[in-house]
Amino acid sequence: MERREEHQHLEFTIDNVEKALHQLYYDPNIENKNMAQKWLMQAQVSPQAWHFSWQLLNGGKVPEIQYFGASALHIKISRYWGDIPAEQYESLKSQLFAQITIFASGSKIVLTRLCVALASLALNMMPDTWPHAVPDMVRVFQTEDGQTDGGARCLALLELLTVLPEEFQTSRLPPYRKGIVRSSLAQECACVFPLLHQLLQQSDSPGFVKQKVLKCFSSWAQLEIPLTDCEELTLAAFSALRDPELFDSAVEALVNTISQPDAQRYVNTVLKLIPQALSLQDQLQQAVQNGDIETSHGICRIVVALGENHSRALLDQVDHWQSFLALVNMIMFCTGIPGHYPVNETTSSLTLTFWYSLQDDIFSFEAEKQAVYLQVYRPVYFQLVDVLLQKAQFPADEEYATWSSDEKEQFRIYRVDISDTLMYVYEMLGAELLSNLYDKLGRLLTSSEQSTSWQHTEALLYGFQSIAETIDVNYSDVVPGLIGLIPRININNVQLADTVMFTIGALAEWLADHPVMISKVLPLVLHALGNPELSVSSVSTLKKICRECKYDLPPYAANIVAVSQEVLLKQIHKTSQCMWLMQALGFLLSVLQVEEILTNLHSLITPYIQQLEKLADETPNPSNKVAIIHILGLLSNLFTTLDISHHDDDHEAAEVKKQPVTQGPNPVVLVLQQVFQLIHKVLSTWLNDAQVVEAVCAIFEKSVKTLLDDFAPMVPQLCEMLGQMYSTIPQASAIDLTRQMVHIFAHEPVHFPPIKSLFLLVTSLTLSLFQQGQFPLRYNKH
Repeated sequence: MERREEHQHLEFTIDNVEKALHQLYYDPNIENKNMAQKWLMQAQVSPQAWHFSWQLLNGGKVPEIQYFGASALHIKISRYWGDIPAEQYESLKSQLFAQITIFASGSKIVLTRLCVALASLALNMMPDTWPHAVPDMVRVFQTEDGQTDGGARCLALLELLTVLPEEFQTSRLPPYRKGIVRSSLAQECACVFPLLHQLLQQSDSPGFVKQKVLKCFSSWAQLEIPLTDCEELTLAAFSALRDPELFDSAVEALVNTISQPDAQRYVNTVLKLIPQALSLQDQLQQAVQNGDIETSHGICRIVVALGENHSRALLDQVDHWQSFLALVNMIMFCTGIPGHYPVNETTSSLTLTFWYSLQDDIFSFEAEKQAVYLQVYRPVYFQLVDVLLQKAQFPADEEYATWSSDEKEQFRIYRVDISDTLMYVYEMLGAELLSNLYDKLGRLLTSSEQSTSWQHTEALLYGFQSIAETIDVNYSDVVPGLIGLIPRININNVQLADTVMFTIGALAEWLADHPVMISKVLPLVLHALGNPELSVSSVSTLKKICRECKYDLPPYAANIVAVSQEVLLKQIHKTSQCMWLMQALGFLLSVLQVEEILTNLHSLITPYIQQLEKLADETPNPSNKVAIIHILGLLSNLFTTLDISHHDDDHEAAEVKKQPVTQGPNPVVLVLQQVFQLIHKVLSTWLNDAQVVEAVCAIFEKSVKTLLDDFAPMVPQLCEMLGQMYSTIPQASAIDLTRQMVHIFAHEPVHFPPIKSLFLLVTSLTLSLFQQGQFPLRYNKH
């Protein structure tokens, strides 16, 4: 403790700063390092920093110490500009120029920090106090001083000119100053760009100098400088792409220049860039053949930036439609670049947003012009669909088995992006797109050739599923044919089986309107339920069918319940899928006669009730807690959707199909009444456990929400149980359930006494707990 206090009260002298830096870099004790860092941060912002910073830059010091000195100067200038007297500006400027000249031949990290400090000074003084900041910088470093090597001075100047716009982007200038300084800086490109162009064109300029030039141009391009002013350097950057040493820097410069928000105003300059981009096609093809991912990725970034940012302006240039179409085809090549994403290529994903932009831009024109562009670009978009489905194909089984889990996840996300793109493209291609996919799938499945890969079939189905999931395909004339084709698919692979399931699920609403087709696909879904690898797809598809087609499912009900019961008892599925399956059964049972519902409920839940009875007698422990919560969850999810009054049905078509409902007690209420004492027993044993209490409350809360007035017979005993449990140990879930009960039943006189008594008990007890300050934090969310 004494050591810490002693450290905090040390004076900010050069010796103490050097000791603290030594401690920060070399002391193995992490606590000492943290203390030193904290103290050094205070030292940097102290008034004494003006004195020790210059001393730390002395030639004899190690770079780490010099770097701290340069950083302290930058912090003082950028954050505490108001503390510097105006009469000291010139001397500060001269000292920084002098130090940069010295470090031009010294440590590069120190040089950069000094350049950032001078850049900050210039930004604070521009344009009034230092109107010719940038020309002055150029003049100082172009002047021979007899001490510093010319090449080193040139690199120092390039570093200074590079960090100047970067420092502007992160500066803390007030908004009114920011606009003035940006405008002032942008005008200085007249001084900077000729110098950069000259250095780039000089045959004797070393590669590393040209690299710095391109980085400097890239930095200035982000200042929203008119594209016309950047034209000469932009064309030079295109030429630099042919030099492997300059390639990466040239790509960054071009992408930054082309992507400026203001660039689309300069259509004539953009038109000059199209031939430059098209001239890269041979280099792109060569890179793809040689497996040079970096080069193909870089060229793709440039052509996509050009297409994405300027498609509207270029479409407008009717006389140049062929060159723009050539650029579009070049982007198509990038979309379909050979290899599997993300293992053999990472380029194709960059292109997807371009296709959205182009489509939006085409639809933004008036009808007559739009028709012309659709004539040109609809075939392009049909080609795009083929390319995307090719890219969505899984690799060969042996290859896919070698992929890491991260690569598989990236590929899954990539396929989702392709799916979204296909759904968007449907707006342009319409029903013809579905016909196109159906024809291809039909030819594939009816072909006499045995060489068809499952990957090809799966990709076509995936395309269909992508569209059917979000677009209303009820009026499509190809869906009956597709449903007819599905049973012909030789499902010999998990990925293919998954896609078959999800495709059937996406067509659930269509099946509800065409119930005669249910028999063609339901056996496939029930068969898949027994495969744990198809858990998510098969259960979610059955749930969709049971929800959308429930009025047409009574003939299949016995089979669905039997298969579901079997997979539940075999524990094939994980917890969340078991819950979905119970919801599916709830939808299904809702449309049966009450006697049938009760018979099915008895066979379905009796094994769980017996298990729960056994668990209720056991001493609480973590394993039986999991089992209890699982069983209670199954009942909750079943009762969430088992609704014989069909409260949630809002479509008129359902009215025609509804079975007449027998009058009498609701089946859910009958079951709840039978198991009420057992649930009460579980609750009394586990009353201290918030999760079990929550699971018990969920059964009643979901039943109340679904049954509404039909829940009425349960109101008195549930109110009594809620009151008892809340009086013993207050739980948040009990308040939730009380709120639900009050909301639904408080307005009915017959239920008023139990509801009133529960409401008074819960509110008075809650208020007294708050007044005593005893309410545990975990319940405070309400």
